[in-house]
Amino acid sequence: MGKKRNRVSVNASGSNLVSNPFGSLDTSGLSKPPAGGPIDPPTAVKAIEKKNRGRVDVIRQRSAGGSSWMTVAKNFKGIAESEKKSLKQLIQKRCGVGGSLKGGCIEIQGDKREEVKLVLESAGFQVVFAGG
Repeated sequence: MGKKRNRVSVNASGSNLVSNPFGSLDTSGLSKPPAGGPIDPPTAVKAIEKKNRGRVDVIRQRSAGGSSWMTVAKNFKGIAESEKKSLKQLIQKRCGVGGSLKGGCIEIQGDKREEVKLVLESAGFQVVFAGG
């Protein structure tokens, strides 16, 4: 026969699971929460307007082997390679596929034009589907 294992009881009557880990904390020095409920955000804070960062073309084309599709975002104006790299990583995470950054263009595996459009529009770009 096998070894006998010591198991922890999950019943509410067991003393191991009923103890409160925060029961011994001293709350005498803390201020009391306001009676009105959660704190309302200040009314002076205005919604941040997304600025237009320019037009980006998103195209679908055949990959190098010619057997599958890839999505390419190109014609970025005035942004650094590091920002393109972070955008590429966001798009890859959103789409769940691989990709690369070649010649200032973001290449994503598969036909993921809609997902790429959502990520780029949330970053403030005007996305235009170009090509076929």
